[in-house]
Amino acid sequence: MWGALLRRGVRGAGGLRCLSSGGPPWSQVVSEAEKIVGYPTSFMSLRCLLSDELSNIAMQVRKLVGTKHPLLDTARGFVYDSRNNLQMRGLVILLISKAAGPSTAELSFQHDMVSGIYSSQRSLAEITELIHTAFLVHRGIVNIGELKSCDGPLKDMQFGNKMAVLSGDFLLANACTSLAQLQNTKVVELISSAIGDLVQGIYYENSKSSEENCLTDDIGISRWKEQVFLSHSALLAKSCQAAMELAKHSAEIQDMAFQYGKHMSMSHKLHLDLQPFVKETSSDSIAFSLNSAPAILHQEFRGREAWLKQIREAQGKGNIVDYKKLQEAIKAGKGVTSAIDLCRCHGNRALAALERFPPSEARDALANIVYAATRFP
Repeated sequence: MWGALLRRGVRGAGGLRCLSSGGPPWSQVVSEAEKIVGYPTSFMSLRCLLSDELSNIAMQVRKLVGTKHPLLDTARGFVYDSRNNLQMRGLVILLISKAAGPSTAELSFQHDMVSGIYSSQRSLAEITELIHTAFLVHRGIVNIGELKSCDGPLKDMQFGNKMAVLSGDFLLANACTSLAQLQNTKVVELISSAIGDLVQGIYYENSKSSEENCLTDDIGISRWKEQVFLSHSALLAKSCQAAMELAKHSAEIQDMAFQYGKHMSMSHKLHLDLQPFVKETSSDSIAFSLNSAPAILHQEFRGREAWLKQIREAQGKGNIVDYKKLQEAIKAGKGVTSAIDLCRCHGNRALAALERFPPSEARDALANIVYAATRFP
């Protein structure tokens, strides 16, 4: 089913090419897209990040240097991580705002546009990034009961948890304050529901993993997609819809923006899940989530009991998992190819949603993001 859709591709009046045509690498796509919207989105939340309050937090986080607290990795990512592009959500919101252009129903607002984007839409992009960043910081809380002596002193790890909670709350509070200043009830409702989806999605992710000896969830790909939508796609999808609402676009355009945000972020998540299985640069064992899409699809094809048996056979002394062995088992089955097909299926659906927008540089940039997210060696 997915393969057939992939082969058909998407081509409409605007001339979007099919996914099999390939495209430029991710870093080039982002760099070119940032020129279209007017400024680098890597500095999108700079006003907040350079505030006195967050500067004080940054000074406190320095105390964690030398430990293995995940809050340090999150902080480093804001500065050094260009591969995963933490500011992708804000960039997509700005691009889709420019692709849609001004609404014919609200011509009076056009004086407020800069580079084809309303100031309220730029504020929404910043709000979305702050919410995403807040949840990234909150994810950096460690389970004190599972710490090892090599992770760092207990008091430092406890301090890191407190900083993760407080700094994440600070970012979320700033986002909510800015959201209220948009003075649009529907937008507030959309983003509030997206925050609720994020909380629910993260709860689902952690509820099973907290159970003793539970390495993998007993779920199918349909359930996996529901959970991934909540934890990874809902914020971008609803923010894209909210951006159209701020410009007073029709319900149809709002839905197309929602569909693009949903399916593009789903394909991006699948792309990330597939990296340990498609990279050709290293022969070393790469740890991966046993609840990633390739593993879930492998379980569907092999059966739950056969998959658990493979996991047990890959466990050595101290229940240490040999990920290289599991990686080879999944690659030998249909999990990887099916995940690639599913990634491209969502990519095609994102491209189909873009067909409703008029041809433009911004629309091409949105399509290039899809091409990059569905590009494999």
